Amino acid sequence: METDRQLDTDIVVAGGGLAGATLALALARAIPSLRITVVEAFPLSADAGTESYQPSYDARSTALAWGSRLIFEELGLWGALARHATPIRHIHVSDRGRFGATRLNAAEHNQDALGYVVDNRWLGLSLMSALQTCDQVTWRAPAHVQGVSNVAGGVSVQVAEGDTARELRAQCVVIADGGRSGLREQLGFRVDTSRYGQQALIANVSTACSHEFTAYERFTDAGPMALLPHGGSDRPGYDSALVWTLADEALEQILAASDDERCQRLQQRFGWRLGRFTRIGQCHHYPLTLTTVDEVVRPGIVLIGNAAHTLHPVAGQGFNLALRGIMALVEQLQQARAQGENLGSLQALRAYQENHRQDWQNTVRFSDSLIQVFGLDFPAMKVARDAGLVGLDLLPGAKRWFARSAMGLGGRRPRFDTPLKESADD
Repeated sequence: METDRQLDTDIVVAGGGLAGATLALALARAIPSLRITVVEAFPLSADAGTESYQPSYDARSTALAWGSRLIFEELGLWGALARHATPIRHIHVSDRGRFGATRLNAAEHNQDALGYVVDNRWLGLSLMSALQTCDQVTWRAPAHVQGVSNVAGGVSVQVAEGDTARELRAQCVVIADGGRSGLREQLGFRVDTSRYGQQALIANVSTACSHEFTAYERFTDAGPMALLPHGGSDRPGYDSALVWTLADEALEQILAASDDERCQRLQQRFGWRLGRFTRIGQCHHYPLTLTTVDEVVRPGIVLIGNAAHTLHPVAGQGFNLALRGIMALVEQLQQARAQGENLGSLQALRAYQENHRQDWQNTVRFSDSLIQVFGLDFPAMKVARDAGLVGLDLLPGAKRWFARSAMGLGGRRPRFDTPLKESADD
């Protein structure tokens, strides 16, 4: 078996997006002696500093559950993220045109917020700023992983940087290159995909009435939609992040319409809880699928983030599930390192998979069942949905379960041998 001295690095992270960068930071915090190489397809920006950040109306954002805040606190990153995080203090779930509704309030759970909305760019800049203090993390960008093969003591990772090809030998490679992972396909991981037959339209919108830090989950006969409070934490605002589920034909009509017409169509679907929709920003869209990989580990190889699973966005569970998986992986690798075990050993990686499996399965079921149940349009199901929403609102036990799921507290909390919180907030 090869020794560490014969390796170029300990772990290669294929993909430096939000999942890959968070993993690199967590590994650097948990195992300071570890050598980590991140291979990222896009070049690092010359102005990739938090001081250069300017909030944009059209910025894409991510919903972070309360449990994800706890993770970022553990990584020493929450102090930075909180500067531009909009709290979700209330969640309102309803069935459009029906009487059933469920309301969650952070104060009922003795918390400041149920979750937060953070611009992706701010999240990325904050991660990069923290990683710049981690000498054990090396970036290769722009570059991409062309292939992975098993060798004695670990894996051989073929990396292309421009016209230059090189081999990196490591104990383990973590694939974090997104939901359309070419590397996952190349390596032959079995992917299960269910198509919802709809598209998600993502945009920021403004309304005449303040959102009062409320997130709305609205189920309609044409599909679910979500409005998340956006635009700052200092005062209630009038901007929200929209996730709108549309059939293909309806999406084409929306994209061809003027901004005023888009606001009118949105008004018809959402209603008047926030008054008139006064503005809609740049629209992005993508097809909706539930994608899972049942076996996410092999000797020396593990999938994380969207490479391992993609969920329907309306429930807001995807990145939060990825974060919990990342921390479970870090915990397992920390234990393996302490025991002198190879980080890419199948025993260690399978232990991670089993520790994370129940959280993964429960979150997938929770997210998918919301879409399936509210997608059924016959009268008996409508009555049952109304009864269920009212029951959730009235029964403390059911409401507590639903709140914990929404707050990302249903999974197992990793426990580390050493504190992870270091100097990122100091």
